Order: sequence, then structure tokens, then C-alpha cells
Amino acid sequence: MKSAVQLEAHSVSDIEFQTASLDIWDAKYKLIAKDGSSIDKTIDDTYTRVARALADVEPEGKREHYYKEFLWALRSGAIPAGRIVSNAGAQEHKPATSTINCTVSGTVGDSMDNILNKVHEAGLTLKAGCGIGYEFSTLRPKGAYVTGAGAYTSGPLSFMDIYDKMCFTVSSAGGRRGAQMGTFDVGHPDVMEFIRAKREDGRLRQFNLSLLVTDEFMQAVINEDEWKLAFPITEKELEQEELDLTDSSQFVWREWPEAGNYVSNGEGLVACKIYKTMPAHRVWDLIMASTYDFAEPGFVLIDKVNEMNNNWFCENIRATNPCGEQPLPPYGSCLLGSINLTRFVVDPFTEKARFDWEAFGKVVRVFTRMLDNVVEINGLPLPQQRNEIQRKRRHGMGFLGLGSAIAMQRMRYGHADAVQFSEDVARELALAGWEEALDLAKEKGPAPIMTEQFEVTEEMLRKRPEMKADGYQVGDRVPGRVLHARYSRYMQRIASIAPELVEQLAEVGARFTHHSSIAPTGTISLSLANNASNGIEPSFAHHYFRNVIRQGKKSKEKVDVFSFELLAYRELIDKNAMPEGSAASNLPDYFVSADDISPKEHVDIQAAAQKWIDSSISKTANVPTDYAYEDFKDIYLYAYKQGLKGCTTFRFNPEAFQGVLVKEKDLKNTTYSFTLEDGSKVELKGDEEIEYDGEVHTAANLFDALKEGYYGKF
Repeated sequence: MKSAVQLEAHSVSDIEFQTASLDIWDAKYKLIAKDGSSIDKTIDDTYTRVARALADVEPEGKREHYYKEFLWALRSGAIPAGRIVSNAGAQEHKPATSTINCTVSGTVGDSMDNILNKVHEAGLTLKAGCGIGYEFSTLRPKGAYVTGAGAYTSGPLSFMDIYDKMCFTVSSAGGRRGAQMGTFDVGHPDVMEFIRAKREDGRLRQFNLSLLVTDEFMQAVINEDEWKLAFPITEKELEQEELDLTDSSQFVWREWPEAGNYVSNGEGLVACKIYKTMPAHRVWDLIMASTYDFAEPGFVLIDKVNEMNNNWFCENIRATNPCGEQPLPPYGSCLLGSINLTRFVVDPFTEKARFDWEAFGKVVRVFTRMLDNVVEINGLPLPQQRNEIQRKRRHGMGFLGLGSAIAMQRMRYGHADAVQFSEDVARELALAGWEEALDLAKEKGPAPIMTEQFEVTEEMLRKRPEMKADGYQVGDRVPGRVLHARYSRYMQRIASIAPELVEQLAEVGARFTHHSSIAPTGTISLSLANNASNGIEPSFAHHYFRNVIRQGKKSKEKVDVFSFELLAYRELIDKNAMPEGSAASNLPDYFVSADDISPKEHVDIQAAAQKWIDSSISKTANVPTDYAYEDFKDIYLYAYKQGLKGCTTFRFNPEAFQGVLVKEKDLKNTTYSFTLEDGSKVELKGDEEIEYDGEVHTAANLFDALKEGYYGKF
């Protein structure tokens, strides 16, 4: 197979983009006119367009200066998220698109009118090119009586089916399908149905699914206690049913997104009627069995999310964006961007290999200003979304290529030196970002929320007892900048290493409420970073196949891909190097891939970075197909004990689904059976090609398309 590298290159920045990378840029990020002609001729043209659009936000006399600064940052490793790359500076050609990747729906209220209204809002959001998340455990459980209709509800999952079909139908901007996250409280009476949902072929496939897991539930699992499945009760229901709130066998008091008409107390807790009690371990075992077999549901530790939220004083977070790195309040929105860490490794693969911290810090500062400017050209379709992002100006800067950069420094992903490097990168990104937040606030003004006055409540004093120690009482009024800088658990952590900076932020206010997040960066890594490893992950493999949706194709198409560190190693060290098992020379032992890393090592890397990331991290712990369930089943428990906000897992299971990223050995080791129209059956290995319906498909992709019901619908 012909290599995509340019053998005359002298550094990693000179390595020619592989075909798969350019192909994705061409399909998703290159600006194309209505007549099909290319406006962006090269990737650098794309960077020029984006730099110009973001520089034009600046005052007229500063635009040329910042255009040069922004273009330098883009050429030096700053990579805005896909919506920015696709849509910034493209309004003349596609005015109804957004530069925002992440949104969360308004709270889905427990009424038919509100449910359908949120479907409409979600459709507009997806059409603009944004991903969206929702919480569905706000809907009453299956079989509950609906007074107005004189009937019994079909439950939250049936309404999720409506959102799923809407997402599949709506054409999302930027050449990609819409993306959704559905979250669900682990204490909801229908939680077992939610966990099992994706066992049904073709159901909820436009959703990523994650459980909202509470500390209360985790302690019940650890202590082997009973677990109460419950749902809030209204004042009217309490009166009609003559229920006793003091009876702990009937009620439990819990956090809830909105008090609304529900019975609540002064501490912000809602009375929830107990529908069923079961051993917590029964729920836990189903969660772990499902994620082992189907890679879902994901795991959002919602109490940790809210505890560490910078806006703890005015937000109750119950949902995330589709990939989980952005927990957001109702109508919350966030833009993203990542820095390619491979661009800062000096003398890679040698004993002198090192990371250029000075250059990294400079790129972070310039990139922070760039991302702040994106707020001004957000293009969000709903006024609630626009108000929310303008008020808080949150963005999520992260990094990609961590796994590749670790290998280029001759470290092994998951080992102690790699864990320390991960923490160092996240900490330096945070410090540079918050320094820029202060400078921007002095220059342009802080986020509006910083100057707002908030009334101290019993709930606030319960969550932050140090406020009472500082003399605050119920009814006092406090500026947002003080609540943000002094009483956010995350900013208190920043204060442990930069106390003067945080004190200035309390006095002046920050330009934004949130700065950092680590996204999965799948297509961005593969395209604009030449397949540097995704986000915080190790490389999936050093040679593998990616299943790509092609317009007009009836199934997914298999694309050949090399990891960036393999391209770089072949270029700079050994042109014949190939992954283990090939006929050519093998790679050094620090060339590991996702399946080589233990679940514990995956979590350790994530935990190290999470200390300094103020939003969350999209992280997948990959394990081989034959990985023992007994070794797998405690990974979420370990994640909880390490203080994570959430995580997901992936184990290739050909009986359940066909993933986006596929290793050749998995395809070769999997046999797929087809029943043809004449009733005859054929069996093929996953990598074998088959002609069907006038097109050639791999057996794995054709099987998946037929089983899941998307064949011919792209």
C-alpha cells in the first residue's frame, strides 16, 4: 500500500496530508459555492477565511493585526471545532448556519404541548448544524395517569422515538448528520427500559444515551443498599391522594431540574413518590452488561458535574451535548476548539524529545481571544440560545493529539510519565486561558453574568458552607464575579496555584464563565490534524479503517487510515515501520493503541486532565472484543472514585452494531450471514466485498445498514 507521507519532509509539520484527511476536509470543511465550485482551494484557504471572519469582530483599527495573529495560531496548531471551520466567513453562501457545536434543549416539560414544542426547537437547532442534548426523565413514567387525557402515558422512551425520527429526517448543515444526546436519571421509574433501549435493532440510533448517575445511587451500590425509583409529585396530586410526606416508604427528597408545580422544600429538594424499590446492584449490573455489549449507556456523574460547575449559583445541569464534554443548562450553548499537541513536540522519537511549553502558551492565549470572538457570530437559531451564550460567553478549549504527542516523546500512554504530562498540559492550558480571561475583561468587559447581583438562598449556603463562614446570610446580594471566582470549586482549585489571578477575577470578573473542555475531535483530528489521535485518547490503531457516510451511497464506505505518529515515525526514523504483526519492521513498545490500554489507565489519564478542565471530557475506554467481563465491570466504579464527571466505553461487538472505527483483524474474524431475496443464504467475512443492489459494499457495512434500517437513506 502506498504511503501518504512526503519523504522529503524534515519535521512533522511538513508531512503531507493523507488522502483520508483531505477527503474529509473536502466533504465537511471546505467552502463550496452553490454552483459546486471550490471557494477554499486548500486547507490554508480555509484557515484564511476563518481568521478573517474572527478578526472582523475586532474594532476596525485592530482587525489586520489580529487577522495575522489568528492566522499564525491556526497555522501553529490551533484548530477551531467543525462548525467554526465550516461556517465562519461563509454567511454569503450559507447564512442559516451556526458556528456553535454544542447546545442543550430547554427543559422538556411534562405536557404534550411542551414535548412537541421542544421537538420543533430541536429541529431548528439541528438544521443550523448544532448538536443538541435533552433530559427525558422530566417526563412521567410509563403507565402514569394523565388527568387531562383520562388515559395512561406511554412513557418517556416513546417520546424519544419522535425526537429520533426528527433528527434522522432533518438535514443538518455542514455535510453531516444531526447529533443528539439523551440523558436519563438513574432514579426514574423507567430507568431499566432506558438502559435496555438500544438492544432493539434500529431504535434510538440518532441518540447517544447517558445515565445521570447520582452520589446517592453510587453509595447505594457500594453499600449494597436498596434503590428507590421515584418521580416528583404535584401539589394537586398530594392533596387528591392524601399522601403523607413524612412517610419515607412513600417519598424520597431529591434534586430536580425545575420545581414547577412539584412539592419542594426550602433547600431546593423535590418530593418524589416511590414507584418501586429494588437492589441497587440489580440496576448497576444491567448498566455494566449493557455498556459491555452495546457501548451504552454512558455514565454522567451529575452531582460531580454540578458541584464543579463554575456557574453553580445559577445553573442546574441535567444534560450534555451529544458527546458529553459540555454539560449545559437549559438552552445552554458552547463553542469548541482544540490545540494539536503534536505541533509542540521538538525532536520527536529521540532522547532529546521535549514539549515546547512557551509556544503552547502563546497559542492558547491567541486562540482564547479567537474563540471569544466566535460568540459574536454564533448564528444560533433560537433567541433563548443567543441570550444564554451572550450572557455567559462560555467556550470549551481543549486539545487533540495527546496520545500521538505522548508516543512522540517516547512515553507509553497510561504510564506515570504520560499521566503527569496529561495533567501538565491541562494545567498550563487553564492558567494561560484564565490569564487571558482577565486581560480580555479589562479590555472588552467581563461576561454580563459577572456584573449581575444574585440573592443568597438556603440552597446556596447548603452547597457552599464557606459562604456562611464568610458572613453571608440568606437574602444578601452578591455579584456573579464573586460567586464565580471565590466559590466555584474549580476556581478554588485554580486559586491553589494562582491566588492573585483568581482574586483579580473576583474583582474585575472574567470575560467568560468557562474556558476548557476536551471534545472527541474525530473528524477534526482525522482531517485538519492528519489523524493525530482524537482528543485525550490514544490512537485507535496505527492502521485501520474508518466507515464514512457518503451522500448517495446506500451503506457506509470503508476508508484506509494511518495514525499520525506512524506517518511521522516512518518519515523521520524508519520508512519501513509498520504495526506489530506486519511483515515490515515493528514499532517501539511505546506505540500503543486504544485496546492495549487497560480501563484503569484510560481513567487515570482522564482524571489527571479533569483536575484542570472546567467543563468535562469526552473519553472512551476501548477494550478488545475478547476482554473479560469480570475485568470490565468495575470501570465505572473506578471512574467515580477518581472524581470523574463521566465516561463511556467501547467494545467491538459485531452482533450489536458496526462501529465507525474498525480494525482489520476484527473484520477478518467476524462472519456475517445474509438471506437473499430468493431465500438463499451466504456467509462472508466482514472485510469481504459483496455486490448488492447495484453497488459494492463490505459485508460488515451492508449487514449493519440492513439490520439497523438505514440502508439507502443517506
